[in-house]
Amino acid sequence: MGSVTTPISLEFLRGAQELDQTPHGLLPHRLPGWARAQCGDQQLAMAESQPAGCRLVFDTSATVIELDALRTRPAYVGMPMRPDGVYDLLMDGALTAQASLTGGNVLMKDAAAGTEELVAGPPGVIRFAELPARHKSVEIWLPHNEITELIALRSDAPLTPCAITRPVWLHHGSSISHGSNALHPTGTWPAVAAAGADVELINLGMGGSALLDPFTARTMRDTPADLITVKIGINIVNADLMRLRAFGPAVHGFLDTIRDGHPTTPLIVVSALHCPIHENTPGPLAPDFSSGTMAFAATGDPAEVSAGKLTLRVIRDELARIVRQRAATDTHLRYVDGLDLYGPADLADFPLPDRLHPGPQAHELIGHRFAAVLRETIGSS
Repeated sequence: MGSVTTPISLEFLRGAQELDQTPHGLLPHRLPGWARAQCGDQQLAMAESQPAGCRLVFDTSATVIELDALRTRPAYVGMPMRPDGVYDLLMDGALTAQASLTGGNVLMKDAAAGTEELVAGPPGVIRFAELPARHKSVEIWLPHNEITELIALRSDAPLTPCAITRPVWLHHGSSISHGSNALHPTGTWPAVAAAGADVELINLGMGGSALLDPFTARTMRDTPADLITVKIGINIVNADLMRLRAFGPAVHGFLDTIRDGHPTTPLIVVSALHCPIHENTPGPLAPDFSSGTMAFAATGDPAEVSAGKLTLRVIRDELARIVRQRAATDTHLRYVDGLDLYGPADLADFPLPDRLHPGPQAHELIGHRFAAVLRETIGSS
């Protein structure tokens, strides 16, 4: 093909805060460097550098597009490798093609020993060919579940950046918002919701890391957005992070910080989806390999709820109370009960494969339901 190499920059990459130079290429980060420096947690470091919601966006008449990249994917000792991450190519908004990388690094985790080892591998290339020669808008969504270092972007015709014309939706949540158990990046529930509401997604859903961290709130404070949502609950419980006494003020502080930068932007607080293991049982959460696959179990004692330990039911009640209190003076704040997005009645038809995360069909269901929330909010703002 003709050789047009386009330098990769944030002008082309949406959904990322920064691009970090590595020995191989450019690593997208969904948290800025100053925020990453405030927390040394390895789970957070992995989650924020997995490019959930990040996509290369440009206008072009190219018929062939190639991307060189190096992936790093997690794996667990004794468990089968997870499926390859998927690159989704959208053309004029429609999913047109998919591809996966070969090679790459594997971050091998030993859950029993609490250790991990990086097994190095080579970069790979994805190729999208036989695209129509007409002028078109193209989006290449990066895998939501693989750390991805971008090396080179080539095509047989020039690529030009395009302006954002839709309302920007900024979302923060847990691994479910990150996309756990979704099969491809535009199949995560936030991506489904964004497409259904015709909004521009910035996804700060980070596996295991929706913990009311002040640096996340400040990142959201400083990020331009037309609509903001914060999904709170499951990570607070499964990390056994805090008690009820600390939880309420932490929520208030998180929302106060967002409001410092977005005083009148529509802001939605969303509680946890239905998750039977944590509805009435506190954390901490523990991995369960007894079935031969990765699953999870709650290990807390329900008797300790009366002493302030948190469950999903306790958190939903507290979030609803906090939003009612704040909404008396903040008319742009509302609460959405996560059970309206995925509730007990949905469990039989759309079970949680690992007892914690929704499967692909449930992501679609949640996304379509939340798209209606977004449309209503945008229409009334």
